[in-house]
Amino acid sequence: MNYEKIFKTAVEQVRDEGRYRVFADLERIAGEFPYARNHGPGPDRIVGWCSNDYLGQGQNPEVIEAACQAARKMGAGSGGTRNISGTHHLHVLLEKSLADLHGKEAALLFTSGYVSNSATLSTVAKLLPGCIIFSDALNHASMIDGIRQAGCERRIWRHNDLAHLEELLAAAEPGRPKMVAFESVYSMDGDVAPIAGICDLAERYGAMTYLDEVHAVGLYGKRGGGISERDGVAGRVTIIEGTLAKAFGCMGGYITGSSALVDAVRSHAAGFIFTTSLPPAVAGAALASVEYLKVHDELRQRHQERAATLKKRLTAAGLPVMPSETHIVPVLVGCPVRAKAITDDLMVTHGIYVQPINYPTVPKGTERLRLTPSPFHDDILMGNLVEALLASWAKVDLPLRNVA
Repeated sequence: MNYEKIFKTAVEQVRDEGRYRVFADLERIAGEFPYARNHGPGPDRIVGWCSNDYLGQGQNPEVIEAACQAARKMGAGSGGTRNISGTHHLHVLLEKSLADLHGKEAALLFTSGYVSNSATLSTVAKLLPGCIIFSDALNHASMIDGIRQAGCERRIWRHNDLAHLEELLAAAEPGRPKMVAFESVYSMDGDVAPIAGICDLAERYGAMTYLDEVHAVGLYGKRGGGISERDGVAGRVTIIEGTLAKAFGCMGGYITGSSALVDAVRSHAAGFIFTTSLPPAVAGAALASVEYLKVHDELRQRHQERAATLKKRLTAAGLPVMPSETHIVPVLVGCPVRAKAITDDLMVTHGIYVQPINYPTVPKGTERLRLTPSPFHDDILMGNLVEALLASWAKVDLPLRNVA
């Protein structure tokens, strides 16, 4: 069997569909967010417009110093899994800080948000014989993976459709364990789940709730607890999951919930038990970032203002901004080939880095640019971006919207 031919054919299929991904070879410049050095085609110095380091916390001097101090004191690696030799005091302090952030009894760290979703959903469902998971149709791949691993019955409800969710809950056997799994901010469209309404239904039908807040933690709520904190419903959610890799600017994932639930996951989840824990530098940096954002709401306010301003400027220029009620600014292209042509031109001609978002991340025909303005993208950078987008739009023959 020609294995190499099979692999090459698989790649060629992606190329033929116009969605082959080429990674930009960049070097972020500490202290100069959102600028980076470019080691690929285009100018040596570029401006990033698609980072999930939404608040630039990965460049915060206090966060960097915490990482350096932890590495100097405790070394580069953690030493192993948490169960053997990899639990450090910083892990304990970080879990306490995250539990406090969400008003929960306990928290548990994982190596990534993907792992925290996959491991927790699969483990909790396996601990509840006969469990049914009700999953929002647009849930992240990591949540879908965890539900599949659980091997339990799953029922998909139409995105953010409370009537459909209730229909499915009402049809389920009353005595069976149930869990409703959903996100707060959906990262490709920038829409928000009706958390209170979901909790109402879950309470009515005896279901647990599992909320993925990865694109909201640090960004919403007075202390950065996410949409659930902003809306005053965190206490009604059974499990709140989050990441340290986006607004907190570091790496890792976590869950928060009751002490009994978190301990059960800690004791049974293979994705936690059998993997090396976060290194001290990452844990120290994440702890500093979480604590910093608890008391710096002005960063969140500036972030929201910047996102709203960019949407207005893009719309005024006739660019097809998709509806979004959050900090996510999606601009519709509708073709993978054109999306890549636009982003290549932005980088090479204008020194602006944006990644095209193609299938399977979004449905075919909805390919887009996903812009993520930060508190540090000023009016000059926004003006440069709008002008560059208009020039790139013209090069690929895409129409603009009529401007009133």
